[in-house]
Amino acid sequence: MHKLSPAPGPVPGRNAVAGLRRRGPLQWLGLITGAVLLGDAVVLMARGMFNLGVTLPAVLGLLFMACSFWRSAIARRLRASAWLRRAWWLGWTVLAIWLASLLLFWTHLLSASSRLAPDQPVQAIVVLGSATRDGQPSLTLAQRLDRAAELAARHPKALVLTSGGVDFGESESEGAIMARYLQQRHGLPPERLLMEERSTSTALNLAWSLPLLQARGVAPQAAIAIVTSDFHTLRAGWIAERSGYGQAFTVGAPTPVTIRANAWLREYFAVISGWLLGEF
Repeated sequence: MHKLSPAPGPVPGRNAVAGLRRRGPLQWLGLITGAVLLGDAVVLMARGMFNLGVTLPAVLGLLFMACSFWRSAIARRLRASAWLRRAWWLGWTVLAIWLASLLLFWTHLLSASSRLAPDQPVQAIVVLGSATRDGQPSLTLAQRLDRAAELAARHPKALVLTSGGVDFGESESEGAIMARYLQQRHGLPPERLLMEERSTSTALNLAWSLPLLQARGVAPQAAIAIVTSDFHTLRAGWIAERSGYGQAFTVGAPTPVTIRANAWLREYFAVISGWLLGEF
């Protein structure tokens, strides 16, 4: 007698390919969206950027990809448990409400950041610090400094104050790096520059800059331009008002396209944090 050969078993590779082919448009959308979010986060993390504007997209990307890839298994579990179904839909409802609030915030932020700065004489220009690396300003900070240099050229009598403490892993303060950049790149003379070199937040930037300006004859009620990134103008303006700046106005510098969405996402949570901490 001839022994019967066992039926061929499933081939993992073929099953995976077949599973991918059977996925509908929504599943493909989830996989692609998740891959884009995760890829964006991985690239920025590789560049040393770790904040909520980077890590949250990574988490959401993994969530979308997992839900799309294991859709059938998730559906089976949901059919078996009414409690899980309620929790599932509640979770997606909360996510949808949060995304709607984020879009509303971004719309308001875009409107605020696109306002033109008043064309009036200013006595001082305060440049708020951002990340530095190896003694050089980051691209975001360089954009702020270039914008400040434009203002300084329009207001040749205005003092320029660079504000920022020492970043992690750096030996030189943001304030000093910023001042050097303005001298070397834009030719600003040292007598026009002031440095605040201790602050570690926007609130401290503005609080510790004011006494330095007063020591040079710039009163809190004077016209002062505060230069920062476009996404940061709204919160910086609120904090400046709370810190005693009487006629300050914010001037926004463009955020690099490669990190714009991440920066604006981070600002969403920064505004919530600032409100809870009573910064404005």
